[in-house]
Amino acid sequence: MKKIILILTAMALFGSTNTYAGNEDRIGSAGATQLLLNPWARSTGLMSSNIATVRGIEGSFMNVAGLAFVNKMEVAITNTRYMVGSDVGVYGLALGVKAGESSTIGISYSFIDFGDFNNSTTLVPDGNGSVFSVKKSILGLSYAKEFSNSIYGGVSVKLISESIHNLKAGGVAFDAGIQYVTGEKDQIKIGINLKNVGATMKYEGDGLSTSTIIQEDNLNDYVTTLDQRAENYELPSLISMGVGYDFLLNEKNEITASGSFTSNSFTYDQYRFGIEYRLGKSFALRGGYMYETNIGTVNTANSLTGIGAGLSLQVPINDEGGVLGFDYSYQDTNQFDGNHRIGIRIDM
Repeated sequence: MKKIILILTAMALFGSTNTYAGNEDRIGSAGATQLLLNPWARSTGLMSSNIATVRGIEGSFMNVAGLAFVNKMEVAITNTRYMVGSDVGVYGLALGVKAGESSTIGISYSFIDFGDFNNSTTLVPDGNGSVFSVKKSILGLSYAKEFSNSIYGGVSVKLISESIHNLKAGGVAFDAGIQYVTGEKDQIKIGINLKNVGATMKYEGDGLSTSTIIQEDNLNDYVTTLDQRAENYELPSLISMGVGYDFLLNEKNEITASGSFTSNSFTYDQYRFGIEYRLGKSFALRGGYMYETNIGTVNTANSLTGIGAGLSLQVPINDEGGVLGFDYSYQDTNQFDGNHRIGIRIDM
């Protein structure tokens, strides 16, 4: 117990002293920002405030320690209509499997579909009739463990891939998280999550090469190739600390309140709050709010206005407690018509 408290305190102090108040001067200078995009419907309905209370496969993004709560196996797939009207889609697929009595292994994959773009050049600025696509994806492998009835922890390694026409970049990022559960009925929860720690990334490919015609007096012209060097860019690392409390009204009615603080290395810090009502295992209703500097104004660094909500419906599929779940969430945005997420999961 004392060791865990010391670890939590040390991580909290590290986050608050090194990145407190965010870094306004570095906004927009990080790359691989798809690492910050939560593809899952349940946690986005809470505006990602459930660092301490996330359970199951969504822990692969929110806090990998939550993956330890997978019963036997959980499969989830989700589709996000991102800022409706922009034709951008975000897709997520994840699997969590119990490996022994106290360990869980998870694999997750998410990618962003930006649609097709007209291929243009300096000589044909209106397009040459062909199209190209932009691809961004993350493949994650996670491991979580129940160390005791109160302590849960986990780590993730993520392979990052980005490409645009004839340019590509790849990298590796690491996450680590811990959750602590206490109280007479395990109703008090504390969580800390460190995300997106890794080396810098860099674009490479033929797109950095340009053919140039060299003209010389009294000699024939010739073509040479000019290679340009791309600058390295850093990953959007962050540390989040959260708390949660379960209000156990009766056998079928529960309310969970959650809150978290996220210290970002490349943008403003964020405060998140959420509340979820559950009617047994059949229905859940949730809402959340996120605050950061200038949120909801023209000077914001975030497309979100801070407001989100969602719900879940579940039906039993066997006598052992397995369920088929349908999840939905909505997040309001400054641009376009909000983010809509729809997910399906099977929890065995």
